[in-house]
Amino acid sequence: MQKKKWTIGTRGSSLALKQTGIVIESLKHVYPHYDFEIKIIKTKGDTIWDKPLHKIGGKGLFVKEIEEALLKKEIHMAVHSAKDLPVELEKGLILGAVLKREDPRDVFISDVYESLQSIKNRAKIGTSSLRRKAQLLNINKNLDIIELRGNVDTRIKRLKEKKVDAVILAYAGVKRMGFQNEIKEVLPIHIMVPPAGQGAIGIEVRGDEEIKELLRPIDHKITRREIEIERTLQQKIGGGCHMPLGINASIKNDILNLHIMLGKENGDIVFKESFTSPLDASEDLIEKIIKRIPIF
Repeated sequence: MQKKKWTIGTRGSSLALKQTGIVIESLKHVYPHYDFEIKIIKTKGDTIWDKPLHKIGGKGLFVKEIEEALLKKEIHMAVHSAKDLPVELEKGLILGAVLKREDPRDVFISDVYESLQSIKNRAKIGTSSLRRKAQLLNINKNLDIIELRGNVDTRIKRLKEKKVDAVILAYAGVKRMGFQNEIKEVLPIHIMVPPAGQGAIGIEVRGDEEIKELLRPIDHKITRREIEIERTLQQKIGGGCHMPLGINASIKNDILNLHIMLGKENGDIVFKESFTSPLDASEDLIEKIIKRIPIF
């Protein structure tokens, strides 16, 4: 009897393929009798490397073509970094599962400096993130922020080539790609608030009952709730790649801890606070936060 085969869509980057492999391994553990094949889909974001994301359409550039393949039924599911998913998915698509989250924090990597606090004026820090840029300049207005996009290995290569003095990357990507030994410092969330979804792998599907049931065993309920809270806040604030916005939700023992940072590209911080609340009061907390955040 022929095994049932499921087709998984993903970008072709090293990290995207590594994360797709993690999904397949998780599914194989539950369904050893099924086959899973990878379909690599090139997105617009994979073809434009010389411009900042916020100037060419934001993180949605990494998912549009994959979502189209889902809607055309060319693939059964799509694997994404949850932070790349637009807060509003295409009509007919849902977030079918979220795997257990890796550490959501950012890390500091440098061959010149031992820590973020030790960097000197005019040091060249590589990042393409407005969120990171705002928080870096808030620490030191005299840093030279260098536009740097690409895969984890590409950015570390630029560091080794001395194009920059340091890079700030997501811990999850660095770990999944095996570069933990390069990390000089894991940055505390109150210093560098991560973006919504960082550290989590999301699986997007059409919403067919069979697919939803297939993914149910690997859907990590706590991570999903954290991501839902972060994405709800992001949607209400209206942020993303176009403004420096950090949101991190952490749930433990039904207690929600929230960190939020809203800034400006020049390093001015408009709003930065942390909140603690019972999880079942999260909706009320979100509404209170929205009323307190200034509009600019």
